Amino acid sequence: MPMSSLPAAILSHMTAVNNVPPPPLHSIPNLKKSKHIDYGQLNALCHIRGQHSRSISNTLSPHNTFMKQYPKVFLHRKTRLPKLFKQKEQRELSEGKEESQHQQPDDSHNVAVYVERAHGGHNLYRPKRATENFEEFLAILKKLPIHRTPYEHKTVWKYLKTIPNLTSQLNDKHLKTLSKTVFSETWLKGSTVIANDGFYVILKGLARPQTNVYKNLIEGSDSPVSFIPQSFHSFILSEKFKNSTLAKMYLHSHDSMLSKWSTFGTLEVIPQIESGTQMFSVVTEDDCEILKIPAKGYAKIKEEKIKIENMQKLKLIHMCPYYEEWPTLSIYELIALLKWKKFPPGHVIVESGNIISFVGYINSGCCNIYRSIIGFVKLQSNKVKRSQKLVYMGQLKEKESFGEISVLLQVPFTCTIITEKEVEMAIIEDKDLFVA
Repeated sequence: MPMSSLPAAILSHMTAVNNVPPPPLHSIPNLKKSKHIDYGQLNALCHIRGQHSRSISNTLSPHNTFMKQYPKVFLHRKTRLPKLFKQKEQRELSEGKEESQHQQPDDSHNVAVYVERAHGGHNLYRPKRATENFEEFLAILKKLPIHRTPYEHKTVWKYLKTIPNLTSQLNDKHLKTLSKTVFSETWLKGSTVIANDGFYVILKGLARPQTNVYKNLIEGSDSPVSFIPQSFHSFILSEKFKNSTLAKMYLHSHDSMLSKWSTFGTLEVIPQIESGTQMFSVVTEDDCEILKIPAKGYAKIKEEKIKIENMQKLKLIHMCPYYEEWPTLSIYELIALLKWKKFPPGHVIVESGNIISFVGYINSGCCNIYRSIIGFVKLQSNKVKRSQKLVYMGQLKEKESFGEISVLLQVPFTCTIITEKEVEMAIIEDKDLFVA
């Protein structure tokens, strides 16, 4: 009897499956051991005798042993303290010889010694390190500014910020710019340093200032006037001192000796004067290293500062409503007359009925406008009293101007202007406006 097609297909499939060879054997992958388990303790824990007993009395003792040994299966990470930093001092052989020649001082009562030991040798008070830094500073100044690295420029800037006569007159931005122009000069003993072209700082050695002594030019007084260096030995000269023809050179005593970090000279560019005239000069008592800041370098900073200020003033006036259509050349004529001025909160700039003395352009802050109004107040005795009050009318905000009509036409203000908070404005005084 012939077989149907479906059973024949099943039979042929089973025959084909039987002829297929079995798959190859694969090894079982190795299990990774955990780093947090002590497998020796785990193996000992699994082989504790009596823990599989059915008797309660026989099971209690193995159970206690199991619970006692169980925490030991897990490894605990040991706490590692950070290493103490020990700064190795790199000193030259010559320095080591000099130190060996000097007797070490008694440090039994020096707290810094014990602090050094507690910090692993790192001393918080290191005069040697300060000396090394200063020597590095001197070496940097010997290089031309164009050959210095950014790190070296930053080092010079850091030292300039420690000189009071510079920080009191210049901000950090200007000092940073000047630090890229300064250099060091070496002067032999007995040299005369004429400082008419820059500002000088003594880094090494001593010097004696030379100043001019004048006969007092004021009538009725014949006492001589000497111009002695001010704080930190900076020379300040008046116009009479500069222009007098009765000057003679005078050497100061040792009481006014200039030492390390003393300053002299000027940052202002002095016009050409008669040969032999020495406005700012010192005589070196030792071989000296002197830092010089050229006056021309500071002049460039001032020019750049003036350009930035003029651009700021130009932008301020152009943004004021009445000056939007003004040509730039006309505004530049006003810029030459502008001065910056700040007013504290609550300051009365002008009162009603008075003529204001300047034209103001508000750069920051705001002012309130008040109108003086006379009213009548009824008293308890059925009488009426006349009183004057200020009524708020509006506000002057940033990039707005005021005072033009009052100054130009010399007419009184019809309102009172009081600052609400600190106000910075550019002003043109009436005397400058009428002269122009």
